[in-house]
Amino acid sequence: MSKSSSSKSQSFQSEDIPSCDTHLVHLEQVRQVQPEVMPIDKAQQMAEFFSALADPSRLRLMSALAHRELCVCDLAAAVKVSESAVSHQLRILRSQRLVKYRREGRNVYYSLADGHIINLYKEVSEHLTEVKD
Repeated sequence: MSKSSSSKSQSFQSEDIPSCDTHLVHLEQVRQVQPEVMPIDKAQQMAEFFSALADPSRLRLMSALAHRELCVCDLAAAVKVSESAVSHQLRILRSQRLVKYRREGRNVYYSLADGHIINLYKEVSEHLTEVKD
């Protein structure tokens, strides 16, 4: 990074991100919160979980599944992509236990995994709608 871009990024940070004027660690507050800080392994799991959500194609699939259980063929038609692409994305969502499936005859039906996932999807969707308005 060049000196000018480094100073620009430092300027950007100091102008746009509020921070303390003096460096003073409040030890009692730090001691109280430290036991509550997430362990690294759980943070890694959460990062992988959110990474699975960080794709517009997967979110579109989840938006369809938030309304009803659908087979792979119906999902592909609903989001206008190939069944192969849907299957690939569903594999990633399944790996993070965001969706579940059931087999009925020759068809495989997918739904959001549980109430937590449904609530997470709805809460984020509502939050974005409120922020936009």
